[in-house]
Amino acid sequence: MARTTGLIYLLYFLTAIVGQVLLSKHFAVSGKVTNFISIALYLVLGILFCRLFWPSGRILSSVAMLFNFAGVAMMLPELYPSGKPPANPLLFFGVYCFLIGVLILRSAFLPRALGLLILIAGFGWFVFLAPWRMHGVAVFTEVLGFVAEAALMLWLLVKGVNEQRWVEQARGH
Repeated sequence: MARTTGLIYLLYFLTAIVGQVLLSKHFAVSGKVTNFISIALYLVLGILFCRLFWPSGRILSSVAMLFNFAGVAMMLPELYPSGKPPANPLLFFGVYCFLIGVLILRSAFLPRALGLLILIAGFGWFVFLAPWRMHGVAVFTEVLGFVAEAALMLWLLVKGVNEQRWVEQARGH
């Protein structure tokens, strides 16, 4: 399950990047279709993370999934001409990343360093949204968010989780 989650994460990354490139090259329809696929993949990722982190906390894992869903819902209006979301999706994705970081820290099956990195990235998205932020802080936050999520994605793809610890923690709940 962890490697499948990592694969979906990778597909999300790739389609999100391709979608943005297509939009920047003025391929609006292709870019929006690709972005829709990336949004759908991120929704699936939220469900997979909920299941993966279930042993770390059922309620917290479910709440994280709901923040994923809310962030995805905020992204959908941008797919339509002159569509503007009622709130910035990063408000929800910041909380989502923060909660995923907490779940990793509570887990016995993933490295705590990954949890700390994701948790800090989630907090960083709030700094990114602050009206007083400086350009250097915004760039640093974007890089930190990308590095944190890429590290988690690669860990899941390459290493997966410690299955024995996952099972033990799942039995404890």
